[in-house]
Amino acid sequence: MSPLVDLLVGPHGIDRYLELIRPDLTVRDASARAVAVHHQTKRSVTLTLRPNAAWTGFQAGQFARIGVDIDGVRRTRTYSPSCSQHRADGLLELTVTTHPEGLVSRHLRHGLRPGQVLHLAEAQGDFVLPARRPERLVLISGGSGVTPVISMLRTLCDEGHQGDVAFVHYARTADDWLYQREVEALAAGRPNVTVDYVTTREGGRHIDERSVRALIGGRDPASAVAAVCGPPALIEAVRAIWQHAPERVLAESFTPPSLNVGDTAADGTLHFLRSEIAAPIAQGTLLEQAEAAGLTPDFGCRMGICHTCTCRKTAGAVRDVRTGQVSTEEDVDIQLCVSVPAGDVALEL
Repeated sequence: MSPLVDLLVGPHGIDRYLELIRPDLTVRDASARAVAVHHQTKRSVTLTLRPNAAWTGFQAGQFARIGVDIDGVRRTRTYSPSCSQHRADGLLELTVTTHPEGLVSRHLRHGLRPGQVLHLAEAQGDFVLPARRPERLVLISGGSGVTPVISMLRTLCDEGHQGDVAFVHYARTADDWLYQREVEALAAGRPNVTVDYVTTREGGRHIDERSVRALIGGRDPASAVAAVCGPPALIEAVRAIWQHAPERVLAESFTPPSLNVGDTAADGTLHFLRSEIAAPIAQGTLLEQAEAAGLTPDFGCRMGICHTCTCRKTAGAVRDVRTGQVSTEEDVDIQLCVSVPAGDVALEL
């Protein structure tokens, strides 16, 4: 877009005007129109989306922030595409597990209709296949963690990958299995691919090292690469098996880790500068305290992965609940969801 046009439509930019004509008719901002909405299970919704020209694509395993307008407020969450990165028709597929308290997931399942437009951010994340595809690969997922892993499997199949691939998926019940028929169909025509769908209830297996080791079929951790996405217990089991070759484990968790927020709150005041609100420090992360003060900052994962809640701290001390490290620097960006105040704090919020 030329500088002259930018000047004429400033300060908001041309995209804000194009959105008035058609929501996905934007030049710089990526968005996607819903093409189909499908319910694979009682607790999920699969969306097929057509991104606009501003979307630059993704690598299998990455995630993207998705924005949806609900009651006049744009809500942002983080989801991993489940389609191949080489999908020929250019469509994007997302499968979202619905949570009882999940405002956005419930809206996507019950309220989204074909033709509606979602907002997209650029894909992010390091949970991706090595550029040189491994000769032996174990893909392991639990629950909603199947989405980036099924993307990896679909991508490998589209590439005609001939290496050994084991696909293992854990879910609570057989009714919660996602993509089972497709994955088994993929394996049926590819002798290099093995598949195991496992339940953890109804007399199923526990998620532990013994169970995972049995399912990967004697594959040697010294020569195989593991890509695992799921709850902490599953990731811990995989890391235990690969303990002598930790560099061969690619891991992503969709479950927030246990964060040491602390039993007592520091003394002091939180200053939300843009909102002109001051609140006494309470217990909880800065994201939780901002929400308690009536603010609605953007967030995605709430576990320090997606960086959606990044905010400028202009002054004060905060502690990272993952590492315990305290930051006292001025004018730095922090993640609200994994930071707690360690005294007076001023935020550009």
